[in-house]
Amino acid sequence: MPARRRLRILLILGAFGAVLVGAAVALAQGVVPIKISAVVKVTPNKAGTPSHPQGVVVDVRGTVDIPFDYDPPITKTVDVWISRGGVYNGAKFPTCSQSGMEHRGLSACPRGSIMGHGTARALADTVPSYPRITVVNGGARKMYLFVVLTNPARVAKPIPVDIARLRSGKWAYKLHAVVPRSLQIVAGIPLRLQSFHVVSGRGDWIATTSCPAGNRWSYHVEATYESGQVVKYDGRVPCRR
Repeated sequence: MPARRRLRILLILGAFGAVLVGAAVALAQGVVPIKISAVVKVTPNKAGTPSHPQGVVVDVRGTVDIPFDYDPPITKTVDVWISRGGVYNGAKFPTCSQSGMEHRGLSACPRGSIMGHGTARALADTVPSYPRITVVNGGARKMYLFVVLTNPARVAKPIPVDIARLRSGKWAYKLHAVVPRSLQIVAGIPLRLQSFHVVSGRGDWIATTSCPAGNRWSYHVEATYESGQVVKYDGRVPCRR
């Protein structure tokens, strides 16, 4: 078996504001058995219409399970595809820049750009760490997850999430995030994410315009690791017309 407690799984998502995972298991032979479980809630779940979009709040509670006999692989990227039936309105709200947050933290951000908050629990070796997460609007094609942790050292870093609108096919949007190295290994100690809770949404920043057949909004998640391992998951969130 590989040595215990060396690397850390991704500090995100969840982010993705919103729309994250329900459950994921890496089943390929010879890879780390990563198991992610979450409960995703959209409020209200009664969909709006194209002429009257319904603003929503997305609440994600999740856990990450990696056996301690394995080295958790370092996550390089996370991609999320979101089904049609919703719209992202980042262009309508105040924005904050990555460079501003890198230099001044959240004090660089207009109050109206803050779209949600969250917490996480991770282990630095055997000592618990409790990162704080702030969801920040970055404009029509960008959002950020601003992460602050104080143990084993203070790190304050925005995770940029690129948002691309897709014009054809079953998916309406693709979200893409690259995890900064500074949020993977802190003060030489790899962090192991155990749980997270993120609530995001204000006004019609995220809005619904329809509820698809089957009364479910769908999403697809792929996490890619430095080892080459890819964890995939397809999830659904109940909706009403």
